[in-house]
Amino acid sequence: MSIAILGIDLGKTSCSVAGMDGAGSVVLRKRVQRFRLLKFLSELSPCVVAMEACGGAHHVARFCQELGHVPRLMSPLYVRPYVKVHKNDDRDAEAIAEAASRPTMSFVTVKSAEQLDLQALHRARERLIHSRTRLINQARGFFMERGIRFGQGRHVFQRALQKFLEDQSADISPRMRDLIADMAVELDELNSRVVAFDHEIKKLSQKDPDMKRLTEIPGIGPIIASALVAAIGDGQAFAKGRDLSAWLGLVPRQLSTGGTTKLIGISKRGNTYLRKLFIHGARAVLHLIKDRTTPLAKWVDQLKQRSNVNVAAVAMANKLARIAWAVLVKKERFNQAALLGVQ
Repeated sequence: MSIAILGIDLGKTSCSVAGMDGAGSVVLRKRVQRFRLLKFLSELSPCVVAMEACGGAHHVARFCQELGHVPRLMSPLYVRPYVKVHKNDDRDAEAIAEAASRPTMSFVTVKSAEQLDLQALHRARERLIHSRTRLINQARGFFMERGIRFGQGRHVFQRALQKFLEDQSADISPRMRDLIADMAVELDELNSRVVAFDHEIKKLSQKDPDMKRLTEIPGIGPIIASALVAAIGDGQAFAKGRDLSAWLGLVPRQLSTGGTTKLIGISKRGNTYLRKLFIHGARAVLHLIKDRTTPLAKWVDQLKQRSNVNVAAVAMANKLARIAWAVLVKKERFNQAALLGVQ
């Protein structure tokens, strides 16, 4: 039995595998327990091992590289068209193997352990930020039910909350005051933990040469630079900057047919976290441009005249993503003074 491509449908407890020979015929169908999968792969001759890019896939892929296999990770969205009728785990494994055999298939770069660690750091930070936002919104609701309203913004709320706790004359029950005080303590703890993550990310970005070059781009700080490197590494997986923008969901969706091109809103596909960061960074850039005679400033001004500021922010995020790709791939520094007029 000669296996050229092995498709694996990863599961939490068991995995379905399907092996294809060079002619594309299925020569192996098997169910393997998850804890025995690595042993099963070590007993195979070197071949292409295909998987969906899901939880645990990068760990298995790095193990395959050590054994001499060729790991190929794919987005589940690209595997779905190859699933035949009556979907099950065995059919999924066969579809994964068949999709990996296509010469036009787009594959996901295997992440290193360092990239996964950095990505985990960002996800832990994002979880704390979501918890902080939920806490503030709940506290606002409590105050609103008692006729107390604070201004918009996290910093405005925190200052107003501190003044409220210091003011003992406020018309509020003792039980509610104790509850708000407890929420204020929890809010301070969340803030300190987020700041600790920010400091760690900043230190990491100062040591890594790719991240240091990225932080020289206006609108891209240590958070965006580290998140981008954690997600795409050196950027070699993308042939051009537009491919990165499309992966981030910053380009319009197309519904073109019959030679008629129709573009609608941005696709919002790909990495939601990175897209959000790039758009926030783009909003900052729109206010940083001092010299309005530079090509980029003129382009932004013309865009604002044709559309609203939100569209301009997304378009700027698209441009920042392309610049970031060029900085990563070409290993060159970005000259912001020549393009933006920013000192």
